[in-house]
Amino acid sequence: MKKTTLGAACLLALLPALALASEPASGSFKAGKACEAYASFAKETNPGDVRLKPGSSYEIKEVNKPGSYEQLRIEVPGARPELRWVARDCGSAALGGGTQDAAPASARESANDSPGGKHEICSTANQQDSYLLAISWQPGFCEHTPRTSGKPECAAMDKGSLVVTNLTLHGLWPNKKACGTSYGNCEGKPFALKKETVDRIAQWMPNFYYENSFGKYEWNKHGSCQSLDPDAYFTKAVAAVQLVNSSSIGQQVLKNIGGSFNADKFFATLRSQHGEAAASRVMLVCAGQSQLQEIRVQLPLDFSVDKGLNGLLGTTPGQGPQTSRCGSEIHVEASGRN
Repeated sequence: MKKTTLGAACLLALLPALALASEPASGSFKAGKACEAYASFAKETNPGDVRLKPGSSYEIKEVNKPGSYEQLRIEVPGARPELRWVARDCGSAALGGGTQDAAPASARESANDSPGGKHEICSTANQQDSYLLAISWQPGFCEHTPRTSGKPECAAMDKGSLVVTNLTLHGLWPNKKACGTSYGNCEGKPFALKKETVDRIAQWMPNFYYENSFGKYEWNKHGSCQSLDPDAYFTKAVAAVQLVNSSSIGQQVLKNIGGSFNADKFFATLRSQHGEAAASRVMLVCAGQSQLQEIRVQLPLDFSVDKGLNGLLGTTPGQGPQTSRCGSEIHVEASGRN
């Protein structure tokens, strides 16, 4: 991974942007789910395993960015530290006298038609109608995502003690169309993994080489909303990532580590070998238009991990093919210092 030395002028130019990363705020946040409350959202640290109490209100102290914020810092009495970050979609915030619900209007309308209201439909397990498989290119994520220095796998790659040469698991996310992006944080089984499971999946989710905080976060937010227990959930998610690794599209990425591949050719290969429906279920996600960070795959509700890529993707068209902030030539960052 290339390291760029910034001059003093560049650092000064960055200061205004950094200053706008968060801003003080006031108001009240009413929790709708038992979400985790983080001392650091970026590092996903939660001393004391603190969770919000649905229906309770908390005092807002800060939002992570002006305008369209995604996280709020609130005061959680009794927690240590008391100031904690929570996701906006965990409840509703009253800032400046106005209530701002997390879910999109379409989600609120659909949810409000149900007897249980918005939070029941969006935080009740086993209500999913599809899945999304988020697959990371870990070197690209660590090198081109802000604030990854606290992640031990990123630090290990930077030092050269960890070399990642395969696509890895970000998460397997149950979706419910009526909830938009707000389906999650269900009351599911507690997070716990057998040692043999951790040993099996660490290569495919490198944070597990060092700790379990990211796996716990993914389970509490997403895994808790489906029926598999944690061991089976992560094992199935990793099996899906392995399928993509060994597929023709996975090999296009892996054969170009340190180089680049063409996005149009990537989708043409997928289309020619697996059909238009398969191609429409895949999205490439980049940083700075050219640095690969993630492959996101829309999965049907009944996806299979033992019938090849066709069994994984199914035959129903998705929403693509798509790229997010990607140009035509996509660089595949190599692991370690280059």
